[in-house]
Amino acid sequence: MRGVYRLSDASVTELHSIAQVAVRVPHATIGLLSALQLHDLTTEAPRAVWILIDRKAWRPTLKSPKLEIVRASGNALSHGVETRTIEGVRVKVTTPAKTVADCFRYRRHVGLDVALAALRDYLRKHRGGIDALVAAAKADRIYPFMRPYLEALA
Repeated sequence: MRGVYRLSDASVTELHSIAQVAVRVPHATIGLLSALQLHDLTTEAPRAVWILIDRKAWRPTLKSPKLEIVRASGNALSHGVETRTIEGVRVKVTTPAKTVADCFRYRRHVGLDVALAALRDYLRKHRGGIDALVAAAKADRIYPFMRPYLEALA
């Protein structure tokens, strides 16, 4: 990728494309299917890197890797963001609870079946994290829609 360099003998991981996007689009937050992969809440490998950007931010144009872009603003963009280091690059990623809430919010993009599978995996792996999930759903203004699914599965 033009302008992004690394050592020739450095190992390439399955998360290499996420690190590339973090360098090229520093205002983006990795989310949705890419964040599900990072948090081990899915068995699928996304065909593109999913990012959240501000609704007024410029739309990044990268030839490689492919991007799936969703827009958010205010608390829906800033709530539940953590920083990880992937291949020596600092990457902003949504937390597991925020990722599941985002899957419900953007269910038309990812599919309701993906959102439900993510919720099931989250509840199985993060038993004490229901409060964080409710807070993230309220920040995304999706809690009224998500509540029946949460009550049925919890």
